[in-house]
Amino acid sequence: MCNFWKNKKVFLTGHTGFKGSWLALWLRRLGAEVYGYSLAPETKQNLFTLARIESVLHSDFGDIRDFEKFYSAVTSFGPEIIFHLAAQPLVRPSYSDPLLTYSTNVLGTVNLMEIVRQCDSVRAVVNVTTDKCYENKDSLWGYRECDPIGGHDPYSASKGCAELITISYNRSFFEHAHVGLASARAGNVIGGGDWSQERLLPDILKYLTDGKLAKIRNPHAIRPWQHVLEPLSGYLLLAQRLYQRPNKYFGGWNFGPVEHYYRNAGWVADAVCSQWGGGASWIVENSVGPHEAKSLKLDISKASTVLKWLPKWSVETAIAKTVDWHKLYLAGEDPNSVMHRQIEEYSLDVST
Repeated sequence: MCNFWKNKKVFLTGHTGFKGSWLALWLRRLGAEVYGYSLAPETKQNLFTLARIESVLHSDFGDIRDFEKFYSAVTSFGPEIIFHLAAQPLVRPSYSDPLLTYSTNVLGTVNLMEIVRQCDSVRAVVNVTTDKCYENKDSLWGYRECDPIGGHDPYSASKGCAELITISYNRSFFEHAHVGLASARAGNVIGGGDWSQERLLPDILKYLTDGKLAKIRNPHAIRPWQHVLEPLSGYLLLAQRLYQRPNKYFGGWNFGPVEHYYRNAGWVADAVCSQWGGGASWIVENSVGPHEAKSLKLDISKASTVLKWLPKWSVETAIAKTVDWHKLYLAGEDPNSVMHRQIEEYSLDVST
């Protein structure tokens, strides 16, 4: 992987977000020239600022709904590979502002596809959607890439739309244009530097950092928990394969944990509190909220068989790395250095 990325021109939307910051740093470590395009961070406490991600790429603040500015940024850079991560990424806020969610996740995706149609330098595009793009029936089995696209809440539905847009543009424009286009559907990612609201680990860690009893909403909800480096490794591998053989690797791809690493939210909360120490504990928050799926699993057979991709870290390791990152940050260690160290550990680890 390392030699492939050296001097590659990579355009990354959503570079100021949690996953985008980790991916930007990893790409730079691999020798890529990276151009980041995203809205500026919304809060003072964010990974992009604290880890000085701006120092490793060309950073441009802009809205993916602004076609002219977005077009100018992409075409002036002339990228070979594009990772599309920019989005309104949360379920519960999508209920309070569905218009923002749909316009960002749907129109923003269409804008990108139109720009790619007019940018001859692009060879591969990875559109990052979500595991929630599937029509969720609380199945005990993992969803496969051939299962129906759907979405109960506005966020999930908007990402389902983004999937359909990706399929349509590939069939209509890119299939014979030597542009590799694929979507990546990842599970619930965790890792150091995520301060997003309405997410299980960031919420628990905030309570524990403040010395409070943690509160969680749905302790029995099952999700595909995985460290952020897991799906990012999948995105990198997928982009490389698309670049090399676009007509073989197009379509949707699941990146999640293996079956025996699925856990419910209560188990995860127990593990976080145990790792944190000091008698940390949690209770159930008795509040009525919008609909949330009871169970969500991904079948990663396609990625493991075709891409030869498998996750390296167990859910226990993922939680330990996340808590360790936050403890080191609170102790005053440089977030950038901790990220580099964990990327190095992940890259060298051969366990599954």
